[in-house]
Amino acid sequence: MGRLFSAVLGIICLLVAGPIYPRGAQAAGLPEADIPIKFSADKLSYDSELGIVTASGGVEAVQENRVLRADTITYSQQTDLLTATGNITLLEPSGDVLFAEYMELSGDMKDGIIEDLRLVLSDSSRIAAAGGRRSGGVKLDLRKAVYSPCNLCPDEPDRPPLWQVKAAKVVHDKDRKVIQYSHARLEVAGIPVAYTPYFSHADPTVKRESGFIVPDMGNSSELGFFVTAPYFFNIAPNQDATLTPMFTAKEGPVLAGEYRHFFLNGKLEASGSVTHDSDGDLRGHIFSEGRFDIDDTWRWGFDVNRAKDDTYLRRYRFGSNSDDTLTTHLFAEGFRKRNYFSVNAYAYQGLQESDDSGTSPYVFPMLDYSHVGEADRFGGRTNLDVSLLALTRTEGPDTRRLSVKGGWQLPFLGPLGDTYTLSASLQGDVYHVNSLVGGENEFNGISGRMRPEVALDWRFPIIKEADPIYHVVEPIAAIIVSPYGGNSENIPNEDSLDFEFDDTNLFSSNRFTGFDKVESGPRVNYGLKWGVFGRQGGSTTILVGQSLRLKDDSTFARYSGLEDNFSDIVGKVHIAPSSFLDLLYRTRIDKDDLDFRRNEVRLSAGVPAFNISSNYVFFDRQEKSEFRGREEISMHLNSRFNRFWRGQIGGVRDLDDDGGMRSLSLNLTYENECLVVSTTATRHFFEDRDLDPTDAVIFRVSLKTLGDVKAGL
Repeated sequence: MGRLFSAVLGIICLLVAGPIYPRGAQAAGLPEADIPIKFSADKLSYDSELGIVTASGGVEAVQENRVLRADTITYSQQTDLLTATGNITLLEPSGDVLFAEYMELSGDMKDGIIEDLRLVLSDSSRIAAAGGRRSGGVKLDLRKAVYSPCNLCPDEPDRPPLWQVKAAKVVHDKDRKVIQYSHARLEVAGIPVAYTPYFSHADPTVKRESGFIVPDMGNSSELGFFVTAPYFFNIAPNQDATLTPMFTAKEGPVLAGEYRHFFLNGKLEASGSVTHDSDGDLRGHIFSEGRFDIDDTWRWGFDVNRAKDDTYLRRYRFGSNSDDTLTTHLFAEGFRKRNYFSVNAYAYQGLQESDDSGTSPYVFPMLDYSHVGEADRFGGRTNLDVSLLALTRTEGPDTRRLSVKGGWQLPFLGPLGDTYTLSASLQGDVYHVNSLVGGENEFNGISGRMRPEVALDWRFPIIKEADPIYHVVEPIAAIIVSPYGGNSENIPNEDSLDFEFDDTNLFSSNRFTGFDKVESGPRVNYGLKWGVFGRQGGSTTILVGQSLRLKDDSTFARYSGLEDNFSDIVGKVHIAPSSFLDLLYRTRIDKDDLDFRRNEVRLSAGVPAFNISSNYVFFDRQEKSEFRGREEISMHLNSRFNRFWRGQIGGVRDLDDDGGMRSLSLNLTYENECLVVSTTATRHFFEDRDLDPTDAVIFRVSLKTLGDVKAGL
């Protein structure tokens, strides 16, 4: 007799001799450890001649995290068979739930036959079958089965689901964690669309499994028709790989791959590709990233990003269309208390036609150290920054630089609640250069400078409450005093090639981004900030300001906004009254004629039914700058039409005289609990050497729990 119902018979014997226990009653006089099953029923009867026990009225039996419920359960002592009828529910330890109208099971519930079966898997997908056989509690063989994760229409439950898989036979093997189908056909809205004699997929308990991924198909003007057939390797719980061969009509085969490995102290991710194109040239790329902890203080890492040639990534659709430089980086860094140290090495690969690999620098080593001291008895803190750099080119100037900057800062409060920060610093820079062309002659040798600076920052926030909002008015001023000069022609400019004067650096003591250029002379930065803040989180803030220096500074290029005594006026307006509107506007206005030298607008507005996001940017080209001026607008309209449908239309346009559209895109998507259908049409107007403007139409179908199907033109 099965171990499951040995205790039940003991209970029955007690019940026959005494009163019938109500629902939830348990056999008395038996220790809990000796009862392998918890059992309850409204009514029990026992036929001693046939050895049959009958339980009726909402019967429930529990064993080893498995729960069986039914209207009636009959157990034969002679055959050790359990028969359950009416509203049967079997809850499995895996989370699966099995429903049926009739079951014949062995005493331990692990073997038997089931009729009119419905199975709800742990991911809420469902299988229905005319009947099935249960083996060992881990295998379920089903006949005339239907699988679907789609919900049925509540108004028409007899209507077929959006999609389903019908099969002559379905096997759910819990040991192998796989669901297998024989003679299966895919139906959409009840219409057969595909047939296969066999296929399988992992059951919901599996998160990762080796196997083929649904292929990607498409067509492009550069490659012609192409198809990919990716295969996923589940190497271990902490590492995997994907091998993706791609076959193209115009350029031949491409082999791409990706590898990921997570360690206890870090991670490694790498991807790459290789091909022989139609001209017989070897082309390819590699992207990789590694991050590793050495101990609680130190870590190291690397990024290796290289392509065989400039246009390869765009042509074969690897990476982003906006990539114009690939950076390879090796570093180590340490953090301890108030100290930070790093050593870095960089190599660059430019992807634009104007880029010259000979003038691209190799940076090694680049060492940086920073220290912030403890507060002294006055509340001030010392700081120290040290930087050592070696920059080498195959063509052009080489630079070695040592920079040391020490300083002290003291914040304190004024008598009216205003705040002050007094700071003093001394910076020294030593350069050794080769082949530097700074003036009329080439310079080779050593140069340097010493630059002291004293600054005082003042802020006076004034707050007024007017429930449910409050206002903040804050005048701000900063006085910086440093000697004139410091930007000799014998000092190279490698890290301060360009900058933008705007609200973000209005109150900076040095607006250049690196060490090589310094801002000099006495100067005053001043501005006014005003804000309104609501208790529900909404806000509106405005900032306007300007800078004044005693003398003109030729260090700043024409049209930079800082070349005269009085600078241009910079400002920012940020309006965000709720989650449905966010507007940011930045500007720089010429101090003489009040012309706009820079405008930037970022807008996000609307509700899910209709939302618009847009960015507009305009700025003049600075004299002697390697970056040209720019005027560009991008806009995206998003709409969620209803619970299932959403769409997007977007584009980017260059508003310069010789500009035009840069890209256009249109997307329409349908998504419910079991299906995603998406159509995307794009046009990229980018042209570069062997790259021409391209059009693409991609149709994507994702059958949730099974995979994706993609097709493109």
